[in-house]
Amino acid sequence: MGHKEFTNPKYYTNRELSWVLFNQRVLNEARDKNIPLFERLKFLSITASNLDEFFMIRVASLKDMENAGYTKPDIAGMTPTEQLKALHEVIHKLVDMQYSTYNRSLLPLLEKNGLHIIRKHEELTEEEASYVDSYFEDNVYPVLTPMAVDSSRPFPLIRNKSLNIGAMVRKKNTEEELEFATVQVPSVLSRIVQLPSDGKRKKIILLEEIIERNMDKLFLNYDIVCAHPFRIMRNADLTIDEDEAADLLKEIEKQLKRRQWGEVIRLEVEDSMDKRLLKIIKKELHIEGKNLYEIDGPLDLTVLMKMYGLDGFNHLKTPKFEPKQVPELPVGCNIFEEIRKGDILLHHPYQTFTPVVDFIRQAAKDPEVLAIKQTLYRVSGNSPIIAALAQAAENGKQVTVLVELKARFDEENNIVWARMLEKAGCHVIYGLVGLKTHSKITLVVRREEDGIRRYVHLGTGNYNDATAKLYTDIGMLTCAETIGEDATAVFNMLSGYSEPLFWNKLSLAPLWLKDKFLHLIEREKKYAMEGRSAHIIAKMNSLCDKDIIAALYEASAAGVKIDLIVRGICCLKVGIPGISENITVRSIVGNFLEHSRIFYFKNDEHYEIYCGSADWMPRNLERRVEILFPVDRPELKEELLHILKNQLKDTVKASVLQPDGIYEKIDKRGKQVYNSQEAFCKEAQDKAKRVAEPTTVESRTFIPKVHQDV
Repeated sequence: MGHKEFTNPKYYTNRELSWVLFNQRVLNEARDKNIPLFERLKFLSITASNLDEFFMIRVASLKDMENAGYTKPDIAGMTPTEQLKALHEVIHKLVDMQYSTYNRSLLPLLEKNGLHIIRKHEELTEEEASYVDSYFEDNVYPVLTPMAVDSSRPFPLIRNKSLNIGAMVRKKNTEEELEFATVQVPSVLSRIVQLPSDGKRKKIILLEEIIERNMDKLFLNYDIVCAHPFRIMRNADLTIDEDEAADLLKEIEKQLKRRQWGEVIRLEVEDSMDKRLLKIIKKELHIEGKNLYEIDGPLDLTVLMKMYGLDGFNHLKTPKFEPKQVPELPVGCNIFEEIRKGDILLHHPYQTFTPVVDFIRQAAKDPEVLAIKQTLYRVSGNSPIIAALAQAAENGKQVTVLVELKARFDEENNIVWARMLEKAGCHVIYGLVGLKTHSKITLVVRREEDGIRRYVHLGTGNYNDATAKLYTDIGMLTCAETIGEDATAVFNMLSGYSEPLFWNKLSLAPLWLKDKFLHLIEREKKYAMEGRSAHIIAKMNSLCDKDIIAALYEASAAGVKIDLIVRGICCLKVGIPGISENITVRSIVGNFLEHSRIFYFKNDEHYEIYCGSADWMPRNLERRVEILFPVDRPELKEELLHILKNQLKDTVKASVLQPDGIYEKIDKRGKQVYNSQEAFCKEAQDKAKRVAEPTTVESRTFIPKVHQDV
């Protein structure tokens, strides 16, 4: 079978349709009766915010291609127009399922558990109605801007993602024509309003219902004929230079001279909306039928995340997990001393992110530290890391920070603190032209008795103390000389474009990380062809790189056993006779967002294991600065293999990809019920306990770090 056979479009799944399947898996969590009720609300809310972003970026980018007359098919052989057609079909089904989950499953259960959501303001009792009306007068009315549309007032700009109430109005006591009017539901006010209630039950009403009820106060000389909420989504991918569209940029720029700024790509309306009102909105916003979503329920289900935050329902939530102490780094220790004893692995959020913050804090204060260099992609609003870097610069250390301003939806945030760092005296560099810097690396240079020593932190996730409690990631602290040299080379390359002649341990994208992966897959293929045992396990967020998938198909056809743990998009198909029969794919969607990237390559008894910041996607391998690092210390390798094997054992949160392209939860009959995320929580707790028990510090080194059940 020639190589060409492995790249046949019919062996690939379209990336966007695969994403919809991922969002469907998140929705399945909202539909799972075994999960606490408020967690189900949270998952439903996540599907809504995922879908918003998908429209603004992915659907928008396909629309751009379609408008530009671009017809080149993707890896699955679909043109942009075909992809849009297929997407509209599956997304309409997905949205129907979101709302049937909300209306049929969640609402009755919330009601049963003492939370009553008033769906229509007409249901209010007299007492509640007068409370709502005075709430409107005092809190809402002063913030609103009602807008009428007539011959002298053009149709107003409706903002992206904003919730609005459209109305048909007629001048009082006249037979004049109906006019259109609209008011934006202000996002500065809470969308959930709690009504006074008698102890046990809570009653809430949504802000738009309160405004709708009081529309007559906004248009005093008019009768309100009808009023209904609507919401639009605009194209927010204003730079088309991301993902697949990168090579198209020039072509599209030429052809999209008349591109309307942020065209409307989705309109959501209440399904009972007056047809006359709908007609006007559709016409003014240039919406075609397939981009219209008529909805039975509240628009914008991200409001459920706010509902999740209501007090008094903790018994309906999963208890919050507190990240545990890292055994090798007891509270108050000198981090540099501990790292010198040997590389240390961090497994977030099971283990606390504090050591990463402490690493920089201690470096900022330590008189022997000469320099700190770090890449920052997304950080939290009030980041302790930023504060520590600023302090280090004020203490006279050389501080270099690479800030990635192109981190999507975090751009403004990043500019603000980049300026703050500059003020404190840090050298701030803004990434390489045309490449996003997505790597996670920190280098601390320290003067010690035997000369200069370099300490390095490498990770699979962002330097964000907030998301580190929600995302699963791997970090490693090391002072290995080879990695220290490479880390220096990385920063020199980022700040001065000088690429070293050779690298010791780190592999970088876009230079040759992809070749490294292809080489490792090829190596296992050769082993298998010689009749020896070869095994690949790879865990990542997304898999859509055509060359990597073709290489995996070749390796599978040669007899390599391949187990993939891919949370989101996966364009590879399993079970194709003679091509992917040796490949399994599973996706874990649980309480924490699976974010770590771990790659395991085994031949006979020897294995190598790597962690990194890159998924197997063209953008990560070809258009971003990414770092892959090997983990060499034997007990840490065992620990990572243990993590992978645990995830392959998961029977609760894992869905397995079937040959027909559908993901199915594992049939638990006759199988041990095993939730890998819960198991990791328990392990982290046990490790922290075992460390707390010994009385002497020395005994720490005798604690077995590895679980023998691997």
